Amino acid sequence: MPQASGSYHHGDLRAACLSAARDLLEEDGGAGLSLRAVARRAGVSATAPYRHFQDREALVSAVAAEGYRELTGFLAAAHPAPATPDDLAAVAVAYVRFAIEHPALFRAMFAEPCDPDNEERVLATTVITEYVIGIVRRAFPDSEPTDALATAVWALVHGLAFLHLDGKLDASTPEIVADQVRAAVHAMLVASPTAAQMAARSSE
Repeated sequence: MPQASGSYHHGDLRAACLSAARDLLEEDGGAGLSLRAVARRAGVSATAPYRHFQDREALVSAVAAEGYRELTGFLAAAHPAPATPDDLAAVAVAYVRFAIEHPALFRAMFAEPCDPDNEERVLATTVITEYVIGIVRRAFPDSEPTDALATAVWALVHGLAFLHLDGKLDASTPEIVADQVRAAVHAMLVASPTAAQMAARSSE
């Protein structure tokens, strides 16, 4: 049974709203997500969610921040200290697997309108960005600039995640997904030195 709004203790209402928002996302995607819908699902008054969220974008930003933190933990669990290209590929597989296992949350994190200045969201995205840069720095200590390579790696893996989510790549089994992701990551890493040499020759 839904709880009455007066039964919430400090901090519980926000958590209940976020849980309700995530349930709604899983059921109907972003189309069914609103502060009123969250209030109904959480069993509180229509105005209660506004105590913590100014509008829908603020709510989505908070959900996204939760997703970024969970994704960071998921990647760290896939490999505690990635330091080689093979380790990087393993983390890439975990990234895509997270997207496939949490499609609605993943889309909310990256495809739903949100508040770009939301402090919680900014902090969470900063953590995962630094995590990706750290992996690339350890896997390719001699590569410069590291930030550009990290962006390229992230763009590739992120694109693979959405290609699988959108049915453009075979996601029928975890093994097929893992093979496709590893192959794509290794193909990019093998090609990168050649591309760098060509760029160097063209600038001479």
